Amino acid sequence: MKYLIWLLFCPFLLCCGKKLDRVQEVLTIRNMNDLATVEYVVTKIIKTNDNKTWYKIGDRKILMSCQASIKAGIDFSALKPENITINGDEISLQLPPAKMISLSIRPEDISVQYEDVGVFRQSFSQAEKDLLLSQGEEQIKSSIASLGVLNTAETNASVFLTQFLKKLGYKKINIRFGDKAITQPVG
Repeated sequence: MKYLIWLLFCPFLLCCGKKLDRVQEVLTIRNMNDLATVEYVVTKIIKTNDNKTWYKIGDRKILMSCQASIKAGIDFSALKPENITINGDEISLQLPPAKMISLSIRPEDISVQYEDVGVFRQSFSQAEKDLLLSQGEEQIKSSIASLGVLNTAETNASVFLTQFLKKLGYKKINIRFGDKAITQPVG
């Protein structure tokens, strides 16, 4: 009787083990952690003047430009087995939404384009210029969504994953980023 029960459960265990192996095979992409799938280079113009102080005589204006490199992508380390559904040759993945991975401004990409300082005024100090640059950096961060950086990162990640999953033998691939779905039929 023990052998009969064991023989009945063997096919069930083998079937579940195969599905678990397929999930584990897909989970290998977690090793990539943060995968940058897009890089944008944007130029930011920063201008200011402080002519509105009544007790200071003369104008003081500055116009600076900087180039920033924005990298965005997907955090694949957040992928869990419950985010993967496999049904034959169809697979569905639920991934976290794209995020900004890095924003960098190299010192050589910062330049003062114009500076006008009245006779009775002092030039902008390096601390004031650094403060203006940090404000410019915050403005760049806040404009990432309107630039379409995150949408492009998700589209590129979807293309990458589709090719990866296609090589694993899946015919219909459904990828979701947060609440957005991208279906990739493989022909």
